Amino acid sequence: MRFRGNKQFASAVGLVLGLLCAVEAAKVNKHKPWIETTYHGIVTENDDKVLLDPPLIALDKDAPLRYAESFEVTLTEEGEICGFRIHGQNVPFEAVVLDKSTGEGVIRAKDKLDCELQKEHTFTIQAYDCGEGPDGANMKKSHKATVHIQVNDINEYSPVFKEKSYKATVIEGKKYDSILKVEAVDADCSFQFSQICNYEIITPDVPFTVDKDGFIKNTEKLSYGKERMYKLTVTAYDCGKNRASEDVLVKISVKPTCKPSWQGFNKRIEYEPGTGSLALFPSMHLETCDEPITSIRANIELETNHIGKGCDRDTYSEKSLHKLCGASSGTVELLPAPSSSSNWTVGLPTDNGHDSDQVFEFNGTQAIKVPDGMVSTSLKEPFTISVWMRHGPGAHEKETILCNSDKTEMNRHHYSLYVHNCRLILLLRQDPSEAENYKPAEFHWKLDQACDKEWHHYVLNVEFPTVSLFVDGTTFEPFLVTEDYPLHASKIETQLTIGACWQDNSGHDNDTESVSEPTSGANARMAQFFRGNLAGLMIRSGKLENKKVIDCLYTCKEGLDVQLPEEVASAVKVEFNPNQSSLTVEGDDIDALDKVMQHISYLNSRQFPTPGIRHLRISTTVKCFNEEACVSVPDAEGYVMVLQPEEPKISLSGIDHFARSAAEFESQEGVTLFPELRIVSTITREVEADTESEAAEGADDDPTVQETVVSEEIMHNLDTCEVTVAGDELDGEHESLELDVSQLQQHGLEMSSSNLGLVVTGVNTMANYEQVLHLIRYKNWHTEALFDRKFKLVCSELNGRYISNDFKVEVNVIHTANPVEHANNAMVQPNFINPVHHASVDLSGHNLVNAHQASVVPSAATIVIVVCVSFLVFMIILGVFRIRAAHQRTMRDQENGKENEMDWDDSALTITVNPMETYKDQHSSEEEEEEEEESEDGEEEDDITSAESESSEDEEGGEPEDQQGASRQQQLEWDDSTLTY
Repeated sequence: MRFRGNKQFASAVGLVLGLLCAVEAAKVNKHKPWIETTYHGIVTENDDKVLLDPPLIALDKDAPLRYAESFEVTLTEEGEICGFRIHGQNVPFEAVVLDKSTGEGVIRAKDKLDCELQKEHTFTIQAYDCGEGPDGANMKKSHKATVHIQVNDINEYSPVFKEKSYKATVIEGKKYDSILKVEAVDADCSFQFSQICNYEIITPDVPFTVDKDGFIKNTEKLSYGKERMYKLTVTAYDCGKNRASEDVLVKISVKPTCKPSWQGFNKRIEYEPGTGSLALFPSMHLETCDEPITSIRANIELETNHIGKGCDRDTYSEKSLHKLCGASSGTVELLPAPSSSSNWTVGLPTDNGHDSDQVFEFNGTQAIKVPDGMVSTSLKEPFTISVWMRHGPGAHEKETILCNSDKTEMNRHHYSLYVHNCRLILLLRQDPSEAENYKPAEFHWKLDQACDKEWHHYVLNVEFPTVSLFVDGTTFEPFLVTEDYPLHASKIETQLTIGACWQDNSGHDNDTESVSEPTSGANARMAQFFRGNLAGLMIRSGKLENKKVIDCLYTCKEGLDVQLPEEVASAVKVEFNPNQSSLTVEGDDIDALDKVMQHISYLNSRQFPTPGIRHLRISTTVKCFNEEACVSVPDAEGYVMVLQPEEPKISLSGIDHFARSAAEFESQEGVTLFPELRIVSTITREVEADTESEAAEGADDDPTVQETVVSEEIMHNLDTCEVTVAGDELDGEHESLELDVSQLQQHGLEMSSSNLGLVVTGVNTMANYEQVLHLIRYKNWHTEALFDRKFKLVCSELNGRYISNDFKVEVNVIHTANPVEHANNAMVQPNFINPVHHASVDLSGHNLVNAHQASVVPSAATIVIVVCVSFLVFMIILGVFRIRAAHQRTMRDQENGKENEMDWDDSALTITVNPMETYKDQHSSEEEEEEEEESEDGEEEDDITSAESESSEDEEGGEPEDQQGASRQQQLEWDDSTLTY
């Protein structure tokens, strides 16, 4: 028994030792992981899940061992699968371990796949175990397995026709096996979805059919008298039953013996700016092929939607346009062009492609705050809001155009103009009053114009409790008016914004919609953003009742015109649309209608129109005796090419550098900055050399000008002149730029100023601008430390479309010195330094360092100028002397040659002495100089006698020379006894 017990104990000990050895052996990473040799997978494009066959599972004989009897349950790390590695270049897949213990994993796409780019992918994969111990030592990897993955296509593309439209012509009375072929393609990668399985004619009741290959043929013989042209709409389907993204238009013309059409006109018509009306169809006539016509209706359409705000208009500021149209003053422009005095629109995107037509874009994230004090209109008084707007169908949210709300706390909207579901709504909350009754608060207009993506002009006349709306000059009544209580009294200031509504984020209730705050700090407290384009937003006090003024604000400067001949005025009816971009001519006499068409013209009244193409289209309807359309006249198309206007060059000139005494700067009048300013505008023209002989002669005189190019001065308006300070800004405490307001008002101009300068605005002539700019004065009450000040003047036309040169003016300050009585005579000011007491001295370029230095010695600049001028005078004298000396030598040589050639008969002549020859040589230079001076004075050389020359020579010689000449003459003795007279 005892032995038996010992034996059992020994067996138990052996079993435990065996298990421990087995566990230790299991901790050794002996085996590699194992995976399949080949995998096949499928993935759908635009998805990342890959279905593998067989599934991705890695096995390892060093599998984790679970055991538990009297010991704790333990899971070894050896045998676990730690990862899969994919081998290959630019493989768009990754392998992920789902369970380390079981070795299960998946393959998924890194990004969305596109079957159209690559249908299949092949790469290799390996599995890795976790190795031994926590550091993963002795990690083993499996063999490489090949993975084939196919990308399944989805029917994401629709068929697209190769051509935008198809045309064919057939002869009437003939049946065709095939007239034409339409063809569509599909971009899908799979055969099923990329093949076009069917074509279909959508247009009902047409004698045509199309087969699956796209061939169109007629099912019956066609008759020219029945139909001149067939317009078919054809669509295509791929094998996945996806319809073509856009149907294609097929035009099949039936060719007759005679083809009705408009004939005798040019498709391209060039219009030169400034030439007035231009006949569009001077030789046009309608060919009807002798059909019995009872009536003809032709519609001529001029397409101008791509020009500016729907057509060509003056691009002056809206404030200037109101004044030009006759509106009274008091207009506040809320969307002005950015400038030094109105810079709150600087951050807004603008449309720069329409020749300075100031259009602002709002994309749903931008809004601006109007500075305080710009609008002081009281809601109790009549006022007007006008704006240009282009807006399309947007989201079902309020989109604010203009909003005046509380700056803080309560978020109340005092008044706002916004668009909501194609409705224009004006919110107008009244101020507190004694009677707390309901009052009209919201005015609703349902307008197609608010969502048609076209430019329209809106004018709202507010005269509480009524509001009238004009859209493009047409009156609209509100279809709904809601009432509300007046606002409660408060002392909260308001904020006027454009493009959104200002609201406080303090958490108080408000009547605005909640929108996500944009990331920019400037818009962090904005809501109800506008999406569209705005221009010319104005608020003015008083109503704008004059219909002519409203029409003037939106009327186009270009359009169609016609001068009806008297003989056909009663036979033809002519109608225009409001902006004269469409013209309808109707009559029953073909000849009369042809004459009217020949008198239709295009007119652009702008001096500098917007260049570009204006498409023309003539659509014609013809009726026969049966009152049906019997003749089909195809649309005639062409275009007007408005040529680039000759751009004016605006030049500013005058005194650009002068000096004035400090006393003038400190005086009541100040210093005039532009006393001799001249504004000139010129254009360069190319002319024919033979027809413009005078211009050609002028061009020959100037070698820098081409023979066929001349420059001529023109007159036009200006709308802005801006004076800015170069350098430090104006210090309002001791300096200013001033302009007489009464003079401005007389010329119909306005002024705004800031510490950066002064801006004069208003449409007026260059001469009036000159007169006003002559009156600008600069004052400075503290000139002790001022030595110079620089200014820049720039003028422009058409809201910055044409800009002048930068005219820069530098004004120097002359500091005068007061004489001081010195106790010591040695300290008295030297005689060569004189204090300046003149009121105005022109010293261009003189800058004195300080007044004290000027009172003691001349300035360094003065000394340098004196030295330079002296040196220049010396060089001129030296040059003149050298020229005169060379001229004298030449004259002597000529005289000597002449004397040698002369033969004198001096047999009877006896000369005792002749010293005059030497005397003549000494004074020859003086005689030559006298002759040159007399020639410059315009006198003829032949009229000068020797006696006159000697007389003038004696006068110039002075007293010393006269005395010397007299003494010499006394010494001369002539022996004239043998001289015969």
